[in-house]
Formats: sequence, C-alpha cells, structure tokens
Amino acid sequence: MPTAVKMEVSPETIIRAVKKMEKSARQVFLEDLIAATSPEYLQSIREARRDFKGGRVKSHGEVFGR
Repeated sequence: MPTAVKMEVSPETIIRAVKKMEKSARQVFLEDLIAATSPEYLQSIREARRDFKGGRVKSHGEVFGR
C-alpha cells in the first residue's frame, strides 16, 4: 500500500532547488511540470506529432529563410 507524506514547501525553496539543477535536468523538470499542469500543452504536443507524421511540417529554412 503506497504511503504519502505531505509537507509544505515554499516557492522560494523550490526555486532554489531548480536553480541548482544542471541545465539539462532543469529543462526536463520544467517540461514535466508544464505537462503535468497544462492539458493544453499536452494537446499541442499531440497535434504537433500528428502534423509531423502527416508531413505537415516546414523546415527551419522555409519558415525563417536561409
């Protein structure tokens, strides 16, 4: 049976901890946080994957020039 421990953590403590992370770990953490709190973000990822699989994409050069 899983056990949960509840504790209060201030935003400042979380910010300090995130700032101490290595850049790649911080990026993964922030993406996971956004995904966990934003259904719209997850939907946009699903749509982008469908577009990519369907060939509905443009290269960086096509969008921004060479």
